[in-house]
Amino acid sequence: MIAEILSKELNIQTWQSNATIDLIDQGNTIPFIARYRKEVTGSLDDEILRKFNDRLHYLRNLEEKKKQVIESIYEQGKLTDELKDKILNADTLVLVDDIYRPFKPKKRTRATIAKEKGLEPLADIILLQNTKIPVEEIAHDFLSDDVETVEDAISGAQDIIAEIIADNADFRRLIRKITFDEGELLVSARDKELSSEYEMYYEYSESVSKIPNHRVLAINRGSSDKEKILKLKISAPIEEIIEYLNRKMLIDHSDDFKCEYNLFTKDIIETSVLDAYKRLIAPAIEREIKKYLTEKAEDSSIKVFSKNLEQLLMQAPIVGKTVLGWDPAFRTGCKLSVVNEVGKVLDTKVVFPTEPQNKVQETKKIVKELIYKYNIDIIAIGNGTASRESEQIVADIIAGSDVKYAIVNEAGASVYSASKIATEEFPDFDTGQRSATSIARRLQDPLAELVKIDPKSIGVGQYQHDMNNTKLNDSLKTVVEKSVNNVGVDLNTASVPLLSYVAGISKGVAKNIVLYRDDNNGFINRKELLKVSKLGPKTFEQCAGFMKVIGSDNPLDMTTVHPESYDATLALLKKLEYNLEDIGKINLKFDDFKGDLDLEELSKTLNIGVITLRDIITELKKPGRDPRDEMPQPVLRTDTLEIEDLEEGMVLEGVVRNVIDFGAFVDIGVHQDGLVHISQLVENKFVRHPLDVVSVGDIVEVKILEVDIQRRRIQLSMII
Repeated sequence: MIAEILSKELNIQTWQSNATIDLIDQGNTIPFIARYRKEVTGSLDDEILRKFNDRLHYLRNLEEKKKQVIESIYEQGKLTDELKDKILNADTLVLVDDIYRPFKPKKRTRATIAKEKGLEPLADIILLQNTKIPVEEIAHDFLSDDVETVEDAISGAQDIIAEIIADNADFRRLIRKITFDEGELLVSARDKELSSEYEMYYEYSESVSKIPNHRVLAINRGSSDKEKILKLKISAPIEEIIEYLNRKMLIDHSDDFKCEYNLFTKDIIETSVLDAYKRLIAPAIEREIKKYLTEKAEDSSIKVFSKNLEQLLMQAPIVGKTVLGWDPAFRTGCKLSVVNEVGKVLDTKVVFPTEPQNKVQETKKIVKELIYKYNIDIIAIGNGTASRESEQIVADIIAGSDVKYAIVNEAGASVYSASKIATEEFPDFDTGQRSATSIARRLQDPLAELVKIDPKSIGVGQYQHDMNNTKLNDSLKTVVEKSVNNVGVDLNTASVPLLSYVAGISKGVAKNIVLYRDDNNGFINRKELLKVSKLGPKTFEQCAGFMKVIGSDNPLDMTTVHPESYDATLALLKKLEYNLEDIGKINLKFDDFKGDLDLEELSKTLNIGVITLRDIITELKKPGRDPRDEMPQPVLRTDTLEIEDLEEGMVLEGVVRNVIDFGAFVDIGVHQDGLVHISQLVENKFVRHPLDVVSVGDIVEVKILEVDIQRRRIQLSMII
């Protein structure tokens, strides 16, 4: 049943669903399934597999919830075949909760108190709507020490009726739909005289069904307990809802088309309807819709954040370059760190070229000496405080030389430099030295360095501090895991944080890998992983293909070919009269196998799947290919540009730093990112979301539309 639902939702075959469920239940990770079990799943990619996994967990939770609800109602002796079918056919947890509501054990409510007083039979009489005498006369029979007056009796009966109405699943479902489709979100200020960034929402309304996600998050922030600036409520079409409920609750006793209701019960039921809606249904529906809007907005924002993070992590590395990391500051001085081509720190310095010391000449002398001594290729300048001043000094220093500089987003560098990870990595460094080193390494290998930092601190999100932390962290962790496994890691250089994102590897096992590596002067081959404490055969199966051992005694260890396929790979090489040493050489060709037919015959001979065989051939042609090589290279500069230099109509090259719901921020080299509004991304074409056009890290051409120097705002357009 679940396999069929997933097949329809994800537009895949039922056999693919069943096979994927089996693989997940066997404890296989998503990266491993996506890369090394393509034959089994029919080549389902990482994205579909993750959606599949999430929905599988949801649907299993839904089935468990249905089972619990059915058991609970059965134990109460109230389960009917019709009710059971209704529960089994429910397709969401919300719908199951709606059905269960009348049977769910409640706290003491006005209705339960009325029932305790013996007023439920009176409520039943009123609901039958066939009394021939006034309800007041009937109510006399229900007076007691707890019910002193007729009015008290009728009021208690109305409380019971109101709860019956409020607990009706069909009523709630339709009212929820009407409120969402036709309701208005009304926003107002708690104090209209208060000046704030939320002034545009002081008297604001918008259709519930049409309000954009980013606006929901902005309003939520303004009305949060932290801000307490805005108030919001949902206005629903009350008359339409009350008319619907009355129509459902009142029994028409006429024989023709004219409505004829019981004279003695009509007003009581209508009063109960109004009370049920205003006191019980409306507040609950409002909470549900607010929660739905928030979750929908959060999911959208998390999706944008995740996409931005993936693009940032997958930025092209600067390979084989010695980099000087420059962490700019004023009073405390600029921290410098020289990092060689493999990320090893060669030297650190502190210079004071900025206010208040202004030791510019001394700084230039020190930096030139470092450039000469270590043959520095690039200077990576953090984009924080004093970055602008530092950039001008760097540009003067490298003038006329081959050295270039790049502005590096230093978001999260200070978080890293004070972290436990940084302390363990550089115990003898202060936070400034660690931060400068991190900035340099970010340019060299963004993925390896950024995995050490909480993704929320990297600065490529929107309203990330207002979201459900668990959901955000899970999503971002998934992105990092996907990126790390997509690239693979060098087993002999990868840090503990990087290793802990490899498929099947926990933080504890990652630490054990590094301990073994340190104790044994590195790994000779992949097989040695099995000697690592707490890394057994199952973990080895999951992680081995993503772990590369550069310089291994087995050249296949430097590829993404999984050890389980080594025998087939060796047989393939032998059949083509090649040796392991020939891997990656120009003369290694597989042009003899041009068609699928040839591959099918070969796969049968090698006892391996066609898809796996094709992947092996691709890897043997270009072993250890880095998917980041296809990404745009970082923009390297030799001179500076100030915001005062910008003019309307000027066309510049920039780097996309962040993408949000209403546009993209682009770094054009003036220390103030400009905004390309969604309407300025593409000419004469509707853009549903900026991510459909641009991604973080893209190098784009932009035109200056407007510059506000005083407010430091730049409006850009990609329509040149």
